Amino acid sequence: MSEPINVQWFPGHMAKTRRLITESLPLIDGVVEILDARIPIASQNPELSKIINNKPRIILLNKADIADEKMNKLWIDYFKSQGIITLPVDCKTGKGLNGFTAQISNQLADRLEVFKKKGMTGRTLRLMVVGIPNVGKSSFINRMAKGGKAKVADRPGVTRGNQWFTIGKGIELMDTAGVLWPKFDDPIVGENLAFTGAVKDIVVDIQLLAPRLLEIINRDYPEMLKERYKIETGDFTGLELLSAIGKKRGMLISGGEIDYERAAMTVLDEFRGGKIGKITLESPPCK
Repeated sequence: MSEPINVQWFPGHMAKTRRLITESLPLIDGVVEILDARIPIASQNPELSKIINNKPRIILLNKADIADEKMNKLWIDYFKSQGIITLPVDCKTGKGLNGFTAQISNQLADRLEVFKKKGMTGRTLRLMVVGIPNVGKSSFINRMAKGGKAKVADRPGVTRGNQWFTIGKGIELMDTAGVLWPKFDDPIVGENLAFTGAVKDIVVDIQLLAPRLLEIINRDYPEMLKERYKIETGDFTGLELLSAIGKKRGMLISGGEIDYERAAMTVLDEFRGGKIGKITLESPPCK
């Protein structure tokens, strides 16, 4: 197994977003934190946890449909042990979101009781939606708002400012731009964020990134790799696996050499789209 790739990225607009989140906290009653089910720890910004402090929180494990189902259950149990309600969802299709409003009402029951005592029955619950880039915040809001105007794209950094959306049943959502933290102390975290596309491909060498991903999949899900690309798995380096995929798919350039850039982009795209299989890259920490 090769060494993890060092990934660092902190665009300036993210520092501004962090300030906006802090300034907006007095306006909200609770927080909806969206994580990538394939990398729940890597996609959970530790600075956000500090910023939101003791605000009531619910976690949505997005992209659960392309994550390992057994691992989804383990992660739900893990966050439950921390007292955090967690729902496995697919924000694009809406799967798993039917129970969202009920869970919010339960989670913020004390807050609703306060409103009632103050004669504010019917007061709208305001929730801030937070998460790293490309994790699915806008897809979630658009689904809940039934076609709201939050911008959506399959790349990080699309949402740049805070926007409000009414989703009915007395709930409003505040969208925030995705925030990464200034430095990834654990290289595995930065690497996992790059695998899933939370870090833009233009700031990493995909011809190094794809072989690393192939090594991990070959270690944990070799049958999926074998089935998808019709190649032999076993004691191979990531570069050897990438070469085999490029050759199998006919990704060649002049002279019959492998087009490694094209092969690397194919592997990353197919992983991110769930075409290789339902894969989770992180396990819950041991108690």
